Amino acid sequence: MGFWQRLGKLEGGLASVGAGFCLFAIMIMTVLSVLGRYVFNVDLIPGGYNLIERVAFPLLVFWAIPLAHRDGMFPKFDMLQAKLPPLVHRILASLVLLVEIIIFLVVMWYVTEFAWKSAESGRQFQISSTHWPIWPVILMVPLAFGLMLLEMFRLLWVTATGRDTLNQKTEDKGESP
Repeated sequence: MGFWQRLGKLEGGLASVGAGFCLFAIMIMTVLSVLGRYVFNVDLIPGGYNLIERVAFPLLVFWAIPLAHRDGMFPKFDMLQAKLPPLVHRILASLVLLVEIIIFLVVMWYVTEFAWKSAESGRQFQISSTHWPIWPVILMVPLAFGLMLLEMFRLLWVTATGRDTLNQKTEDKGESP
């Protein structure tokens, strides 16, 4: 199994298991919170909103972004794609990807710096009357950006060369991807 296929499995695992669990947790916490508030007149999950806002939802988003990008689920502006000659399209698409990579590298730098400082300081957030560490959640953000950058570099290679690194070996063997 090649590097890109293993990376795809990692992204798929983060998105399906990690983000799926976070979505399930958000649904359960929301239902229990509403049930407790309107039926029992008590907060069944003290700090549930903070857990959703600061842990579950960010993890859901950042674990799903790399897979969404790999699967082509991001919005695309491809009206001109069919009208451009293939070489011009490849050049423009490569330039756009290069700009995206530069922007993501800058964001990755600052996100990693923030995550490092959060881990060093033991950053915490308040849930009800207690404090929980938030730095483990913050450390997931540079991981997600790193996976995104790997995927963007792969896409740049595919776009600039016209070759597909994911399916090239399987097509050579006559297998389906």
